[in-house]
Amino acid sequence: MTYAETIARAADSILPHQGIDPESVARMRLQNRFRTGLDIARYTAKIMREDMATYDADPAAYTQSLGCWHGFIGQQKVIAIKKHFGSTRGRYLYLSGWMVAALRSQFGPLPDQSMHEKTSVSDLIEELYTFLKQADARELGLLFRDLDAARGAGNAVEAARIGHAIDNFETHVVPIIADIDAGFGNAEATYLLARRFIEAGACCIQIENQVSDEKQCGHQDGKVTVPHEDFLAKIRAVRYAFMELGVDDGVIVARTDSLGAGLTKQIAYSTVPGDIGDQYNGFLDCEEVTAVGHGEVLISRSGKVMRPRRLPSNLFQFRPGTGEDRCVLDCITSLQNGADLLWIETEKPHIAQIAGMVDRVRAVIPNAKLVYNNSPSFNWTLNFRQQVFDAWQEDGKDLSAYDRARLMSVDYDATELAAEADERIRTFQKDTAARAGIFHHLITLPTYHTAALSTDNLARDYFGEQGMLGYVKGVQREEIRQGIACVRHQNMSGSDIGDDHKEYFAGEAALKAGGAANTMNQFAA
Repeated sequence: MTYAETIARAADSILPHQGIDPESVARMRLQNRFRTGLDIARYTAKIMREDMATYDADPAAYTQSLGCWHGFIGQQKVIAIKKHFGSTRGRYLYLSGWMVAALRSQFGPLPDQSMHEKTSVSDLIEELYTFLKQADARELGLLFRDLDAARGAGNAVEAARIGHAIDNFETHVVPIIADIDAGFGNAEATYLLARRFIEAGACCIQIENQVSDEKQCGHQDGKVTVPHEDFLAKIRAVRYAFMELGVDDGVIVARTDSLGAGLTKQIAYSTVPGDIGDQYNGFLDCEEVTAVGHGEVLISRSGKVMRPRRLPSNLFQFRPGTGEDRCVLDCITSLQNGADLLWIETEKPHIAQIAGMVDRVRAVIPNAKLVYNNSPSFNWTLNFRQQVFDAWQEDGKDLSAYDRARLMSVDYDATELAAEADERIRTFQKDTAARAGIFHHLITLPTYHTAALSTDNLARDYFGEQGMLGYVKGVQREEIRQGIACVRHQNMSGSDIGDDHKEYFAGEAALKAGGAANTMNQFAA
């Protein structure tokens, strides 16, 4: 619907005695396009499905996101994307349970072990979309003001140009991939929390196959997985939540932590040799029984009675070296039972390792696609320098100038090896999208680290010799030079939107904040 049509529709709904301006109503409606979280979930699910189909046709069309821990951070990220690239197409937000635990819990900073309040994640989804909708209202508000100025100047050409921009306005509302950890309880608890996620606007929910009350960060030790049937029940619970709320094309990401998980909470239920429970139990580290001791747990395997290796924690141990096989089985089973995308948590960013597992999955499910965690838990510089070192060693190149154990040293930053490693890092996402079936690349915790780095730099300069120049030169002047909209922080916070509303409501009697005495006018040039 065009801007003119929106005004006409508003006019049709206003009674003569109400004293309401149709164009003002139309503007407010355009600024609040999404009325509910479910409106957002349905809109963004459609975007993700279209992007998945586009990737299937052309793996160069992979998608990306950055993790955000506050609505303002997500808002500024999407504003920056529109500013630098003109469109948000293929660019999402990621909501990391790690950052919610570390930064948003009322208990204070927590490790990534599902100890934070479960609704804090759905609250953050709602907060992110509140800020993204406000970004829409702000940008459209600026266009409306420009339109009024063009009309006032009698510039019909400029007014038509701005009208066209309003008609073709692209929203800041983008898909969010939301981390539900291991579901925060049983399948019913997973369903209830998934409902909250979806009602807040999430079109995509990521769930992992760890034990809910033993959950660990994917890049830490001590991970414990559950049998497939337990995990599939939670996948179905999420799907039922999507279907119940009318988000029929909602997206489920099934994450497997099996590559780094050496333990299971329980032995899977099995009735027939070769069923999914039997396959899971086949990875257990067992020894044949010659004598039965007190309190032992025994299973049968190929006609033999076996004793699974059980730890004092009452957890059972998998055979070493079975991680990749378990990951492949996890992936195939998840896709065959309702998941749309996969997430394989790896210990390093290595294309051959990822592709090797994906090839095995795609032998069964040809269109299998991954979401991949470009994790800050990897030392990217060291990993890729060592990968180049190993490749050069295999090719017989002279490596006498390099010490593999010291490749992180600044001494190597200007070397040929470091340059090749950086080039591999630069093309990693493109290369793995083409070779390893990665549809979506994300960084889980980038804004955690950028907040720490920028704060450290400001503290160093401001509290040191530079004093106020540390802020002016390092922050404000850079905001001005780079065109960062937040330099006019009153406008970003919604002050001009409020002034517009005051004028709608009170006309010339409105007491507005954006007058001549507003110091933000110093940044108008």
